[in-house]
Amino acid sequence: MNTGTEQFNVLSEKPVGSLLLQYAIPAIIAMAASSVYNIIDGIFIGQGVGAEAIMGLALTMPIMSLTAAFGAMVGVGAATLMSVRLGQKDYDTARSILGNVIIMNVVLGLMLGLLLLVFIDPVLRFFGASDATLPYARSFMTVILIGNVITHLYLGLNAMLRSTNRPQQAMYATIGTVMLNCLMAPLFIFVCGWGIAGAAAATIVAQLLMLLWQIRLFSDKRQFIHLERRIIRLRLRIVRESLVVGLPQFLINLCACLVAATMTRSLTEYGGDTAVGAFGICNRLVLFIVMVVIGLNQGMQPIAGYNYGAGRYDRVIGVLGRALVVASAITLAGFVVGTFFAEPFATLFAKDSPELVHLAAHALNCMVLMFPIVGVQIVSTAFFQSIGFAGKSIFLSLTRQLIFLVPAIFVLPHVFADPLEGLWHASPLADGLASVLAITLLLKEVRKLRARHASTL
Repeated sequence: MNTGTEQFNVLSEKPVGSLLLQYAIPAIIAMAASSVYNIIDGIFIGQGVGAEAIMGLALTMPIMSLTAAFGAMVGVGAATLMSVRLGQKDYDTARSILGNVIIMNVVLGLMLGLLLLVFIDPVLRFFGASDATLPYARSFMTVILIGNVITHLYLGLNAMLRSTNRPQQAMYATIGTVMLNCLMAPLFIFVCGWGIAGAAAATIVAQLLMLLWQIRLFSDKRQFIHLERRIIRLRLRIVRESLVVGLPQFLINLCACLVAATMTRSLTEYGGDTAVGAFGICNRLVLFIVMVVIGLNQGMQPIAGYNYGAGRYDRVIGVLGRALVVASAITLAGFVVGTFFAEPFATLFAKDSPELVHLAAHALNCMVLMFPIVGVQIVSTAFFQSIGFAGKSIFLSLTRQLIFLVPAIFVLPHVFADPLEGLWHASPLADGLASVLAITLLLKEVRKLRARHASTL
């Protein structure tokens, strides 16, 4: 038993700074690579299909957020639960979590994909699709939804790799997906002539190939946590605990779906398809920065969860502090790019549409205004989730998305002389208010952790 558990004991022994680097760098590289592909994919679509395809692609964001919400609830929830159970040395439950992740992802992936496929046209119309953009959005999402179960399994097993002390393999899986995607997307779009559907097909095929590799990794019986027939059995307690812990991530993505739907409908009303396309371009940079911070969070969470479960509160505080510093540096870099290089960035997607480029550049200038402090808010939400405080994590998620951002989307267009200008300033207002709230809650929790640590000395 000692030999099999050495890989997990290091989480309570190795310096937290080194551990964070060990865990976070692969996750950051993986998330950055995935987000870079998201940018490259948009460039392929913009250059190979046209500006209207970029506008149609922007309308798929609410549905993508909705499917991601269910996948994250299972993957992130189970991964966090795995880290805590390993810290508590509850190895039987830890093994069963892997089997339950597979079952839950298959069930949810199939059900959600089929349901959305049936109602794809009315859903896209609800999100603001016009006669010009609907065919592009429908073509893209049909392929994505057909492969939804593949996406769920791929993301779920990647989360399991990270939580079982295999962050490098998780990184390889993501980078492998990106590389395959980048090879197949231009082939499917330009050579095969599949248009925007070709970009979606490249995504699903790449994920399928890396999913097969993940299954091979988890089939290795030399690994302490591996696939075996007896763990492929639904255990309601694990399902319930995984879903409860993953609920904050579900709500984050569900709120993102609501916000994206509200924003696209408002943009359609005040600025038409061009404004929707500009928002889609901006979101590619915003998503890149946020995903890099999420990669950092993925490195932090197993360390924080394990040490919290083991009662090592000084190490929990240590890894949190380092994560906050790195996250702030990342979001500050996003602020610099979005402020000083917005127009060159927008030109990558729509060089033949000056109106779209100009509007996207201006929107990006507005949307990154609060980026220097928003990293604290993103890390705080993940931190509370990693130590099992689902309520606080949910609260922080809801305040940014629902309590601050959605009202701002409705109110600010009536405050500014130009309604569209009000929409561009909704995000920075919500980011600023949510970050102040997150800092307040985090300071209180750190004081409690310090008190608990002092009581153990």
